Amino acid sequence: MRRSLPLVAALVVALVLTSAGPARAVVETGPWTSYSPSFDVQQRGCGTVDGLTFRLTCSTASGDQRAERRYATYSSGVRQFEGYFRITSMPGTRISLKQTFGPDGPFFMLAVERGGRLYAVHGGSTLATGATVGTTVRVNTVHNTGNGAHRTYINGSNQHSQTGGSGGYYDKFGAYRTSSGAGPATVVWSGVQFWRK
Repeated sequence: MRRSLPLVAALVVALVLTSAGPARAVVETGPWTSYSPSFDVQQRGCGTVDGLTFRLTCSTASGDQRAERRYATYSSGVRQFEGYFRITSMPGTRISLKQTFGPDGPFFMLAVERGGRLYAVHGGSTLATGATVGTTVRVNTVHNTGNGAHRTYINGSNQHSQTGGSGGYYDKFGAYRTSSGAGPATVVWSGVQFWRK
């Protein structure tokens, strides 16, 4: 009986770790305060949203094809977004997954190509590879409205930085056909959280 206690303890720890779900996994130093901004669901063209599942059901390479959540505008402080995405189907390519939208249009757009390359739509730089069908990827963006600095983290590692102007910004995520992309694609998001300081 005594020999089985370490095994039982290990199993309990493993069960707790696997059932806990995404933890508070902020990047950069705080203190951060969690908050829950309101959002609108955007479904256009062949885009459909079902909870946190976002689908583009057509292969159309033109028009507005989107399935997204658009969160409330912010204009002050430092804001952090976190979410985990998993592509469950992607016959298409060049689909935007996460956007930080500014007063003059898209400020930052993270997209994925068939094959798993994550890239910045404006500029085309590669942020990471391996975002293949079935793989869960963590995304954090940190945006300082005071100095315009915006950083993107993939799986906890800073992969992209840029700066911009002031004004109202908002976060969007889901599945959105870029100007050079096409569906179909299905993306499931989870563990979405927001912080500010």
